[in-house]
Amino acid sequence: MTDQTESPAAPVVATTPAPTLIYRTRLPIRLWHWTNALAIFCMLMSGMMIFNAHPMLYWGKFGANLDHPWLVIGHHATAGFIRLGSTEFPTTGLLGYAQGAARAFPPLVTIPSGYDLASARQWHFFFAWLLVVPGLLFVAWALISRHLRDLAPTLDELRPSHLWADIKAHARLRFPTGEAARHYNPLQKISYVVVIFLLIPGVVLTGLTMSPGMDAAWPWLLDLFGGRQSARSIHFICAAAIAGFIAVHLIMVVLAGPINELRSMVTGWYRLPRDKPSKEIGR
Repeated sequence: MTDQTESPAAPVVATTPAPTLIYRTRLPIRLWHWTNALAIFCMLMSGMMIFNAHPMLYWGKFGANLDHPWLVIGHHATAGFIRLGSTEFPTTGLLGYAQGAARAFPPLVTIPSGYDLASARQWHFFFAWLLVVPGLLFVAWALISRHLRDLAPTLDELRPSHLWADIKAHARLRFPTGEAARHYNPLQKISYVVVIFLLIPGVVLTGLTMSPGMDAAWPWLLDLFGGRQSARSIHFICAAAIAGFIAVHLIMVVLAGPINELRSMVTGWYRLPRDKPSKEIGR
């Protein structure tokens, strides 16, 4: 009788599931995203041209050449600089003096590229309407559709330990996968809430405060922001914070997979990143 030895069982290799395509971004969100992107880019660029007319910022009700600004973007001959308080930083080639132009912001990033304060204001005010009106419509839709619930972070997500874990995951480029990628992560929720409900209203209200006509109609705006020059400073800070948000946002889109992210914002469809399966399951 022949002896038969049982061969050892082969390891079972986990199969990788097919990626799941989901409808993640609804049409009103996509429309507002691209309208908002156009408006903000044009407002930032025209706003930099307006700033070039007087590249100094002050606190309080008054501000002119002989007053003491807290921020100056200027130049010494062909050497650009930024001065914060009494501390000066060289910025030649970037700010103050760049592309052969002695301006706070160089022609490459301003609308119009040539010095034209009147045209810059027209650009700025036109796109301000494109920022405000669709923004109000989006907030109304978000309230009715309960989309705001998707943006509101939970108490658990706001715990310092949870936020710190999310920050470390992003720093290590470990983005959500599987079912976790269906929803906004805590850092996204916080940043979107700050931009939509703090920074954008901040630039709009401080922009209105700088208008003499609006001051006559709503004098409480001057009291709210501590004067026209303080409003101008807050306007600049909010705009700079929005520009910083955009830079980080674009970097994250590239790192997370630009094709998938852009498809979501153009068509609404998003391919869920796979969870990392175990390579081998033993007996």
